[in-house]
Amino acid sequence: MNRRSFLVRATAFAFAGSCLRSAVLAQAPVRASDAPSGLPAPRLTEFFPLRRGVGYFTGRGGTIGWLSSSGALVAVDTQFPETASQFLAGLPGRGQRKLDVVFNTHHHGDHTGGNPIFKPACGMIVAQRKVPFFQLRAAERVGNLASQVFADTLFDDTWRHEFGDEIVTAQYFGPAHTGGDAVISFEKANVVHMGDLVFNRIYPVIDLPGGGSIRKWIGALETVARDYPADAIYLYGHANSKFGVSGSRGDLLVFRDYLSALLSHVEKGIAAGKTKAQIMTLENMPGFSDFHLPPGKGNRLPANLEAAYAELTAGPSA
Repeated sequence: MNRRSFLVRATAFAFAGSCLRSAVLAQAPVRASDAPSGLPAPRLTEFFPLRRGVGYFTGRGGTIGWLSSSGALVAVDTQFPETASQFLAGLPGRGQRKLDVVFNTHHHGDHTGGNPIFKPACGMIVAQRKVPFFQLRAAERVGNLASQVFADTLFDDTWRHEFGDEIVTAQYFGPAHTGGDAVISFEKANVVHMGDLVFNRIYPVIDLPGGGSIRKWIGALETVARDYPADAIYLYGHANSKFGVSGSRGDLLVFRDYLSALLSHVEKGIAAGKTKAQIMTLENMPGFSDFHLPPGKGNRLPANLEAAYAELTAGPSA
């Protein structure tokens, strides 16, 4: 498929609406079934029920949210092919039913890599309108365009639909982690999937080339913390294992504070005449001990500092 035909397909649908509500509790996890033959063995995968048929699934990649009820099947994000297959095989209460809808919270491969597995098993894949563009551009950059499956139902600001006895809303708050991050809420269950808008107590990936903005990310987190229910359960794309991928509004504010501290630290370094290389020597961010990692490949703080430097020194055209 060439770029022109893709873009014609990708600008097909839009819907509108808004809102959220209610309360949420945790239950014991349900272990996923074995991987289908012929696929590489995935990391440990588990289903964790929360409330009213809503839960989350852990495996390789960003956390998958799910709704399984007698009247609806919904998934949020698709991880990679091998764990996508495990998810579909083990989703509680699914049987042979097709999913009503699958959401991509953004374009990164650990959230969209399972789309080819989900596509035949669902009615539609929904994403913010910019997601297919960034997904296409990223795939072209690394040479894996042929393996991509793109969302077929796109929205600008809000997409809202009733599925069985649940109402699911997708909301876009502007550039943040990427240029097309969506927050997905299960209104009656009062569960909110943040995608990668929250890296819970770990240094995040900041994708400026993919449309991201640290300043606007801070604003998006503040908007969600203000406008969504105070007692919601929040789900995160990635997390420190000590804290986990589910939590409360307070986690959003801790992560907002980290992003604010990151910008402030780099801004002060620039004002003091430090070079980018000097600023990037910081091993761990003071005041955020839960985020800390030993210096080396696994510590993304230098990349965070570099991204903040690029954002703060970018010209008006950027």
